[in-house]
Amino acid sequence: MALGEFQMIDRLLKPLAAGCPGALGLTDDAALLAQQPGTQLVLAKDAIVEAVHFRKEDPPGTVAQKLLRQNLSDLAAMGAEPVGYLTAFGLRRDLPEGWLEAFVAGLAEDQARFGIHLLGGDTVSTRGPLFFSLTVLGRVPAGAALTRAGAKPGDLVCVSGTLGDSALGLAVLEGRIAAPADSAAYLAGRYRVPEPRLALGQALRGLASACLDVSDGLLGDLGHILATSGSGGELGALVRAGDLPLSPAAATLPGALEAALTGGDDYELLFTLPPRHRDRLAELPVPVAVIGEIRSGGGTEVLDSAGALLTLSGRSWTHF
Repeated sequence: MALGEFQMIDRLLKPLAAGCPGALGLTDDAALLAQQPGTQLVLAKDAIVEAVHFRKEDPPGTVAQKLLRQNLSDLAAMGAEPVGYLTAFGLRRDLPEGWLEAFVAGLAEDQARFGIHLLGGDTVSTRGPLFFSLTVLGRVPAGAALTRAGAKPGDLVCVSGTLGDSALGLAVLEGRIAAPADSAAYLAGRYRVPEPRLALGQALRGLASACLDVSDGLLGDLGHILATSGSGGELGALVRAGDLPLSPAAATLPGALEAALTGGDDYELLFTLPPRHRDRLAELPVPVAVIGEIRSGGGTEVLDSAGALLTLSGRSWTHF
């Protein structure tokens, strides 16, 4: 890579901080942010690694957008609005300069869309795979944040958008399954560039009893809600597979149901809702499906369209 560290900061990264006084033009090692009265600061951090979270062949702009958007999805899951972000880049010395320029262009495009700025960060060299870490900051009215705790027996289990697209998109890109060209392009896009449900998360404040985003797989993430909301196996869930929202591109592909239940990386919001708020679902900014309910007693059961119990080979993605 022809650019040195400080040349890269001056040429590529400082423009990402423009318009945010607290970033100090990236001239200092830290940023300054004023805290608004009556709000709480929300912080989240995610990292992505080449050949684990993105493919070497993926366009660099989409790699940047996936990095930012999966962090924004964590803000969405807490009902927060974005404020700014910090980055850490692990770059190989042989990385083409054009690759990094396209990566930064992807960040710039999403900054404009989501109203967020770079606040600072760090860059290091690596002999291994590329890696990128991002810490995002958001704010939420004090006491209004959504969390994984709060689900109760009788609450509806709801999910936004469609499920399984990302896992199927990766399978298409890797040649493990075939799909028509238009479906393949749609699914690959869902894998590469997820859609953080920021407006939905903010609309769910005061409605949802618990919330998170689907990153590790529907069943695994639902298990996180059950474990956090209950204790000692107090809570379980019933999921109706026939009610899972599938996109037209995914619905006819082999493995679509398992991808929706366990695939992960969709970054849709999974939340529980007291039944008295069911009528409010139609007012939400994105489509939401009711796929089950919370019940007393541990464990999650999945029923097929005939009401028979489904047996699954796995529950969620895990790194270790």
